[in-house]
Amino acid sequence: MKREAILKLNPSVVTIRSDTAYDADGNVVEYDNDAAVAEGNLIALRKERNRLLAETDYLALSDQTLTDAMSTYRQKLRDITKTYSSLDDVKWPEKP
Repeated sequence: MKREAILKLNPSVVTIRSDTAYDADGNVVEYDNDAAVAEGNLIALRKERNRLLAETDYLALSDQTLTDAMSTYRQKLRDITKTYSSLDDVKWPEKP
């Protein structure tokens, strides 16, 4: 996830080798390691959140009616990054 974070936070980076980032001309691009780690944690959190949402997407189709509990669960998943920033500290809502 850190690699994805470095690329996201530094648009000039085109390649990364051994934690060293390079631009299109082969010049080393300095980046904030702490910011890259934090963004990497958020990327991992979003991926897991998206996986959990995808498990219940079929219930949100137009020919289905979501229960209030399922609607609340899905909203809590969508809001998870407002409260948590890493998979290490997240408290997932219970799936109804």
